[in-house]
Amino acid sequence: MTTDTPSSTTIDIGIGGMTCASCVMRVEKALKKVPGVDSATVNLATESARIAVHGAGMEARLRRAVRDAGYEPLAPSAAIDAVDASPWAGFGPVGMGLALCAPLVLPMVLGALPGSWGAWFGTDWMLPALWQFVLATPVQFILGARFYKAAWHALLARTGNMDLLVALGTTAGWALSMWLWLTAPDHSAHGMPTMEPHLYFEGSAVVVTLVLLGKWLEARAKHQATAAIRALHGLRPDTAHLMGRDGEVDVPVAEVLVGDTIVVKPGERFPVDGTLLEGRTQVDESMLTGEPLPVAKDVGATLTGGSINGEGRVILQVRAVGVDTVLSSIIRLVEDAQAVKAPIQRVVDRVSAVFVPVVVLIALATLLGWYAAGHGLEVALIHAVAVLVIACPCALGLATPAAIMAGTGVAAKFGILIKDAQALEVAHTVRVVAFDKTGTLTVGQPRLSALVPVGMAHDQALALAAAVQSGSEHPLGRAVVQAARDTSVVMLVPTDVQSIAGRGTQGKVGGRTLLVGSLRWMAELGVDMVPVAAQAAEWQAGGATVSAMAEQRDGGVKLVALLAFADEPKPGASHALATLKARGIQTVMISGDNRGAALAMAKRLGLDAKDVLAEVLPGDKAAKVLELKAERGGVAFVGDGVNDAPALAAADVGMAMANPQGGGTDVAMHAAGITLMRGDPLLVAAALDISRRTVAKIRQNLFWAFAYNVAGIPLAALGYLSPVVAGAAMALSSLSVMTNALLLKRWRPEDHNI
Repeated sequence: MTTDTPSSTTIDIGIGGMTCASCVMRVEKALKKVPGVDSATVNLATESARIAVHGAGMEARLRRAVRDAGYEPLAPSAAIDAVDASPWAGFGPVGMGLALCAPLVLPMVLGALPGSWGAWFGTDWMLPALWQFVLATPVQFILGARFYKAAWHALLARTGNMDLLVALGTTAGWALSMWLWLTAPDHSAHGMPTMEPHLYFEGSAVVVTLVLLGKWLEARAKHQATAAIRALHGLRPDTAHLMGRDGEVDVPVAEVLVGDTIVVKPGERFPVDGTLLEGRTQVDESMLTGEPLPVAKDVGATLTGGSINGEGRVILQVRAVGVDTVLSSIIRLVEDAQAVKAPIQRVVDRVSAVFVPVVVLIALATLLGWYAAGHGLEVALIHAVAVLVIACPCALGLATPAAIMAGTGVAAKFGILIKDAQALEVAHTVRVVAFDKTGTLTVGQPRLSALVPVGMAHDQALALAAAVQSGSEHPLGRAVVQAARDTSVVMLVPTDVQSIAGRGTQGKVGGRTLLVGSLRWMAELGVDMVPVAAQAAEWQAGGATVSAMAEQRDGGVKLVALLAFADEPKPGASHALATLKARGIQTVMISGDNRGAALAMAKRLGLDAKDVLAEVLPGDKAAKVLELKAERGGVAFVGDGVNDAPALAAADVGMAMANPQGGGTDVAMHAAGITLMRGDPLLVAAALDISRRTVAKIRQNLFWAFAYNVAGIPLAALGYLSPVVAGAAMALSSLSVMTNALLLKRWRPEDHNI
């Protein structure tokens, strides 16, 4: 997959054959050596690479670099798209290894039975050396061929990985057994019974089989971890019912164009984004937004591809297809979050870069130490093999990406899209959440509640204000236009309309130059507000947002109308703020309203006056966020993503609420680290919670990954672990990390209303 940006191109490539963190480092190193590569990030959990490049024809070069490094270049979503019909798929080599190892291990197990059973079989009962050789050799060199191949490529690259450790350790055990067998003295010529030497074929074979078993279990766990992405991909239907010249025709979704008219029948998924032209229905958007209840849709409503149509047959006009749909944006965000490395992973990568060489040195020191202490080469080599086998960097490579993959996946299920791993890692440190007021804590659909004209009739003033605001995208402007339509006021045509950022709108209507905007703007223009000051103060005290309309005439600017707008708190907004406070997180409301109106709304929301920042222009929100960061620590900013982009970027974590009507959704997804697909403030607490839990899983995984090696390597070096036990521990380390990460799939928002 290739994504173009103004400065570079991003290419995604699947990587087959990676086994540990050292493999990740090797692939990244190989990719970065290709001329034209700006950066490369490899993810072990998703078995993929994301490369930023400049120049043409790069993908072929990158694939060649991957292959030359000893790995298989695949389709970018190969690991995600792979759907196994049977849970036992890929178990064949493991099953063969277990079958060949069973006769080798069975004598030891029977001899270790308690009581008379163990005595009857005897601890020295074992297969003849020839049989051990015949059973163990196919495991070592046929089933274990993958380890030799990967180890050889690692040596060519002058680096090391898990495969090199396994190949060295098991080959040493197999070679030692061959040497002991071939050099065993033959006493038959002297009439004495020939004693079979104690061999270690079973140890090497069992280690190879255990590693294969561990990788198979790990692959199954990865398959579960990518379930969220596969579920999102599965939301896209293959065909659409197109309304063509010959009536309704089924066509592939890839052939649908913007502007086409398509039919969606009851129970079907919407194949693309569109606008409802005909019909009425209920739509299940739960997989996209996390909203559990169906949403009513009428003519003119926005429909999102991937959501499920309810009981009505509807006709919609296509407004977005392919990569431009909301569903594609969601998939891209989740994949981006799983492709980018968390800051903590970079520390792990530095450790992994020197891990294998250090382990080889420790194994060599173990061999020399035991031999120098008077023990035979046989004993010394077995302990060195145990060191090589237990020291696997697999768990280190999986610890962080596995947790991020599971965390971002389950968050997406509830309508929380985490754009990058850094936002996920930082969110748990947030101490202050600053909310934009309109559209975030309030419904964001204000209505014109009152209009007081000055020197003209009410309907005339409303008609003039609506004309000036007719092209405005501001919620207050739309409210004026809607009020004019509701009262059947004749709509006038404006000219020379200009939007004055943070202040209002100016335009000409019927030869009159009119200005509609905030009271602050009126004060800057020198408008005399004394005649309506008492009325404005009364409205503001009641929580209304107050604007004014003035006219340029007689060399000055004269007031012609006072307007009041009412907005309502979102259902659950006060509860969301209380939830954050209960967790020790401070909440702040930032508003462009005058302080009286802002305080009135804050009172309804349960906010203290000290936590209200009023009369803040859109361009000044970022500065207020920076002030909060300096005063109180980690800050998250929550806005609608349309005019809040600077503040979203200035915060430690930006959370953008997607507009339920579709407006500003793209801006929200690109301006913030986290996008909330529903305008529900309760999702803010849920986003912080999943961040905290994911970071906890990362730390737990890293602890166990390091603990296995910190404890296991000394024990193996001191002779307390056999190669078989070391192999089992190595396989268990990777499996435990993946299983611990998958526990995040059980996460649910604490509040039952979500």
